[in-house]
Amino acid sequence: MMPAMSLPPARILAVDDEPELTELMQYHLVRAGHQVTTAANGWEAIASIRANRPDIILLDLMLPDLDGFGVCEILRRDPSTATIPIVIVSAWSSPDSRLLGLELGALDYLTKPFSPQELVERVNRLIHARAV
Repeated sequence: MMPAMSLPPARILAVDDEPELTELMQYHLVRAGHQVTTAANGWEAIASIRANRPDIILLDLMLPDLDGFGVCEILRRDPSTATIPIVIVSAWSSPDSRLLGLELGALDYLTKPFSPQELVERVNRLIHARAV
């Protein structure tokens, strides 16, 4: 087993309309040493991102107002948010959804249900890659 990497804490925004899921993500990521805020819909996420500029965004695709694809498009068109890493966290597991998410600028795609340990590992990998 590899030793744990020493990483600076990341500011993470978890976007999902299921409060239980954002609480689960927040719990595990805070335990891993990160700061996590949440948003329940696309427009709330856009406002939070512009105000707080997180290091990583965990983004559901099925949101009540502006879906995750729309959030990706808006963020990638804005130079101030275009480089923030996005991990899509979605129940949509079709190759088409995954491909579209990656084409719109997401760096990773995690299918629900997921293991909290896998979520933390993927976030830590992105943080480590940005720190190198």
